[in-house]
Order: sequence, then C-alpha cells, then structure tokens
Amino acid sequence: MLSYNIKLAFKSVRRNPVLSLLMISAIGLGIGVSTTFITGQYIFSSDPIPAKSSRLHYVEIDNWDPNRPWNDSEPEDPPNQLTYRDMVGLMRSDIPTRQGGSFRASLFLHPDPKIGRPFKIIARMCFSDFFSLFEPPFEFGSGWDHRADKVPEPVVVLSYRTNQKIFGGENSIGRLVRIEDRDFKIVGVLKPWRVMPKYYDPHNGPFDEGEEAYMPFEHFQAFRIRSAGNTSNWKPFDWDNFQAYLDSEAIWIQYWVQLDTPAQKEAYSAFLKSYVEEQKKSGRMQRPMNNRLLTVPEWLVEAEVVPSEATTLMIISLLFLVVCSLNLIGVLLGKFFARASEIGVRRAMGASRWQIFQQHVIECEVIGLVGGILGIFLAILGLEAVNRLFKGMFRLYLDLNMLAVAVLLALIAGLLAGAYPAWRICSIPPARYLKEQ
Repeated sequence: MLSYNIKLAFKSVRRNPVLSLLMISAIGLGIGVSTTFITGQYIFSSDPIPAKSSRLHYVEIDNWDPNRPWNDSEPEDPPNQLTYRDMVGLMRSDIPTRQGGSFRASLFLHPDPKIGRPFKIIARMCFSDFFSLFEPPFEFGSGWDHRADKVPEPVVVLSYRTNQKIFGGENSIGRLVRIEDRDFKIVGVLKPWRVMPKYYDPHNGPFDEGEEAYMPFEHFQAFRIRSAGNTSNWKPFDWDNFQAYLDSEAIWIQYWVQLDTPAQKEAYSAFLKSYVEEQKKSGRMQRPMNNRLLTVPEWLVEAEVVPSEATTLMIISLLFLVVCSLNLIGVLLGKFFARASEIGVRRAMGASRWQIFQQHVIECEVIGLVGGILGIFLAILGLEAVNRLFKGMFRLYLDLNMLAVAVLLALIAGLLAGAYPAWRICSIPPARYLKEQ
C-alpha cells in the first residue's frame, strides 16, 4: 500500500507541475535557511574532543577581591583563569594523569634573511603535557619531554603553517629557528590543526586559528614577557616590575588536568580544597571557597563559547520553516478539494478514511522530501557564503548528522503542511460527489 500511495503522490505532483514547483520551492527555501543556521549552532556547540572530554577538567579557584565577586553579573562564578603563583602551587600535585598551564605570548621570529624579515607570531607557552592533553596531530617529530620543562630547554614545536612559511613544508626536525634573541631546536611540526571551538583557551577567540609555535612555559621568564591574552587583576602592583607581576593576583593562565577515574577526581578536589585552605591561612583567598573542576562541555557552557546570535538565528530560521509550511495549507486544501469527486468514488468503493488520509499525507511527505533535497543544496550554498564572509575565522560544513536533520525537517515540514488538508479531504461525505458523477 505504501508503494501504491507513493506512485499516486508522484502522479499528483506531475499533474500540477507549476503548483508542485511552488510548494517544493517554499519547503526547499525553509529547509535551506534552517539547515544553514542549525549547522552553525551544531558546529559551534559540538564537543571538540569527544573521546576524552569527560576526563579533561578546567581548574578554577577564587582568588578575587573579598569585597566583590569576579563577575558582577554572575556573582557565583569564580575567576576563569589562574595566577602564576597558583599554577606553581597546583603543579606540585601528582594526582592528575597529566596537567599544565598555558598562555598566549607575542614574540618575534627571525627566519633566514633570504626568506624574509622578522615577523611577529603568537606562541603558546605550555608544558610537555599539553600535547598529551589535547592531542594535536604531528606531521614530523613530537613534543618535548618533562625534562625540557624544568631547565627549560631551548626547544620548539612549530605549527604546520609556520613550517610552510619558513621551511617550505620540509621536515625541519633538528633545525634551529631564532625566536626573539635565542635559537630554538625544532623537535616537532604539527599537521594542520584547528579545533572548533578552541576549548583549551576560548578567552582569545574561540574560533581563531591555533598558535604558530609551542614552547616550554618557563622560557617566558627569560624573555620577561607578559601574556598576550586576556589578563584581569583586582589588586594593584607595579606592572614594570616583572617579579611583582609573577607574585600578583593577576589571572592570565589557563590550567587543565586529566583525571581518568572518579577516585582521581575526588582526590584532586580534596587537594584543591587543602590548597585553598592553606592560602587562606596566609591571608589570600578570603572569599568563600569556590573551586571548580569543569569537563570540556561544562567549561564551554560557562565560557559562553556559542555566540548568542547563533542560537537566535537558529530559532528564527526554524520559525521561518514553520511559516513556509503553514503557508502551504491553503494551497494544499485547494489542490485536494479539486479532486474531491475522485476521493468520493474511492470512498464509495470501500476505501477507509484512514487510507485516504494516508494517501494525502504521503503526497505531502513526497513534496517535503523533494523540497528537502533542494534545501540541502541551498544550505550548501548558504554555508559557503557564510564561510566566505567570515573567511579564516571558522569553517562550516554539512556532515551526515546535519544531512539527517535536513531530511527530518523536510518530513516534519511536509506533515505540518499536509496534516490538516489531508484530514479535511478524508472527512467529507462522499454521497454529494457521487450524485454529481
């Protein structure tokens, strides 16, 4: 019966090609717009590292002003970064499987004069565990070991694009590159790596490209550099005094730990509590204790990584699809009632109301599915337009999940448009139309 109804549906579509094209175009437009913005919301809010997002935890403790919260609009939130002194204190724990702080730094890289002039790069000062925590893929070599963190050794990992720029994409492992006034040995080169969102540091553009070089954290002291990312402070200090900067209450470090078991997490929570209590005794951290260990999804929610505009546009696009579908109700009523006499004959020959209802709903679903195919092509064009508009910021694309969503929306749109007309046509008494025949 299903195949028969589908054949009837296609015959009906061919019988009124202009009217059918109008309905298909209306649903296709709605599907194209809604799928475009749903895809944006989906990519912006997707889990960037699903295999271990529940085991990675972002660490927050409250070192802020005792007289006011860090965020006046969300007074229950602790500061979203750590001070240098607190990072050093937390690094003493041996509970996490892996751990480490990191921050953005702005440095000058000096290529071979034959290649070009020195240029500024954004580097990530981090610990060796950074590469195990976030698993960036390597084209050549690997990260450095823990021993290089302590000295620190003059080693560096380059991004794919930096290696392309200064070495033409060759295997540069073992070669030297001059950063600021020091030579660094290249130990690794990443493959193209752009996590969306950039969850390990969303403070400085969650959809920006990754850093151009990765260096052992403690080199920042030799360079005497400050963070090139977000820095907040509540207690004045002499900014020109580097040691005062390190000892200050300024927050500028993102700190992550990997806790693989509930027991580890419980033990590390106890460690954080003990650390904060110790700091309270020394006169720091006089606000109520407010420690947090946030998984990647929890951290992205707190950091408000998904733009509010993306959510708003998604809701508006879905409403647009609903309007497109509801506007077809009148068209379908007219189309179905135009063949009311035919339906009357079928009813007189024994067809039930349910069978008539099925026939017309399936016709609407066929129109919806054809419109969905059109909508998918329109969504691809829409996403490409968005990518061109925001070139370099992010890349939106349709994956299998979004294709399935588009098909589902097409079926829903067909049902919204056709359910009432199908019910009306199966409810009419056939006797009147039989007399006319």
